[in-house]
Amino acid sequence: MNALPPTQPAVLYRHFHRIAWLAVALAACVIVFGAFVRLSNAGLSCPDWPTCYGKATWPTAAEQVADHAAVAIRPVVPERAWREQFHRIIAGLLGVLVFSLALLATRRRPQGWLHVLAAAAAVAVAIPLYMRGQHGVASGLAVLGELLLLAGVLRWSNVDLARASTLTLAVIIFQALLGMWTVTWLLKPIVVMGHLLGGLTTFSLLTWIAWRATGRPLVSGDARPLRRWLLVGLVLLAVQIALGGWTSANYAALACGTDFPKCAGAWWPAHDFAEGFVLWRGIGVDYEGGVLDNAARVAIQLAHRLMAVVVVAYLLVLAARLLRMPGLRGWGTTLGLLVCTQFALGVANVVLSLPLKVAVLHNAGATALLFVLVTLLARLRQPEA
Repeated sequence: MNALPPTQPAVLYRHFHRIAWLAVALAACVIVFGAFVRLSNAGLSCPDWPTCYGKATWPTAAEQVADHAAVAIRPVVPERAWREQFHRIIAGLLGVLVFSLALLATRRRPQGWLHVLAAAAAVAVAIPLYMRGQHGVASGLAVLGELLLLAGVLRWSNVDLARASTLTLAVIIFQALLGMWTVTWLLKPIVVMGHLLGGLTTFSLLTWIAWRATGRPLVSGDARPLRRWLLVGLVLLAVQIALGGWTSANYAALACGTDFPKCAGAWWPAHDFAEGFVLWRGIGVDYEGGVLDNAARVAIQLAHRLMAVVVVAYLLVLAARLLRMPGLRGWGTTLGLLVCTQFALGVANVVLSLPLKVAVLHNAGATALLFVLVTLLARLRQPEA
């Protein structure tokens, strides 16, 4: 690994943790507002990317963009277009913050900041080329930028958070590509789910970075076994979030009607798991509204419900374990309350026929659960000998 020179100790920039926490807050906003955009059926309101009908902001009236080519793809609806483009703008601001963190974290590495700048420049040049229709060259530059960042991730240690910050920048660039494909591939479910997971991965990495930059460890003699419990919980939660994203992307949230705990009046209704979990389907299909039959959507909904039982049970056991540990009781209480609230929101989504506010809060609840688990993983330490 490319170690720091002995004359340059691993000292973070004094405001690094503040920038990191600002990025955490903005990432949470991007995730929740993105859920609002998707659930209010505004995900295809700007058919072009990264502009919206050729505008850096969004059209406020259809007449403003009557001669733009994107109108032929989808007529402009200003009250929806602003949601999609505003989401892109705040995601772009988050990208700037993450880029700043990567520059600051690598500034003491030999040519570290130059490495990050070169990767960012390749991606920046790719955007106008893509807008001019030079998709092959633009894709090549984006891949080059990602490879440069991943090379830094492999070379550098994390003593100064260089590895984590550079990895986060690589993730958010790929996340931008997923956002583009979400639009250009017409809400393809695997891309929509990947976009959700990418946003939550970015949030988790930033949370970890922010706590590590802040310090304030939680010292416990049971830190090692507890970290294993937390890692298993994080994996289970990630699987459940992926299933939730797959449910939403395939418009399967109400496949069982408004029945709970039964589904369409039965404990085990007609279903088709094989069709429901085909990850890759053709490009060029408009997936808005979903393309699966009801049996496939029922299978997706059943999988999400069954996994929810596993995750809720595991996280409640973990919360009970935390409640028995001095110094961690507050986190145990928080985790337990969040799990119960998230479960209640999931049930409310079904029985109330997916009200927008409840559905958005359900996404926010998943983000909050991730925050708790990642926070504990970042802060837990064994006592020093």
